[in-house]
Amino acid sequence: MSSRRCSRPACNRDAVCTLTYVYRDSTAVLGPLAAYVEPHCYDLCSAHADRLTAPRGWDIVRLPLGPSQEAAADDLEALANAVREAAAPRTPAEPVGQGVEVGRRGHLRVLRSAPPERGRS
Repeated sequence: MSSRRCSRPACNRDAVCTLTYVYRDSTAVLGPLAAYVEPHCYDLCSAHADRLTAPRGWDIVRLPLGPSQEAAADDLEALANAVREAAAPRTPAEPVGQGVEVGRRGHLRVLRSAPPERGRS
């Protein structure tokens, strides 16, 4: 099994941690090396991990890389799953209203307003 290299250009050092961005929260998370390569994560060597900075207004969360690496790996995996879930396209809910569908053309629907309920003005 070959070791993974740092994602930074021209760096040939072995990667020791994984960097993940949570765009919704403006947070960069640096944790233990992920179990597998993710397309939107970056593996970093210790030198680049130590010099990591984030854009103005962003926070950096540094998870422990030490002996409790199993627990930290679980935390990083949970965070990566949360990032994937947040990035998943959301299907908008069906509009709720009192209309009655009378026709359809492609993705557009023609609705006729339902008569107002009795007792309402």
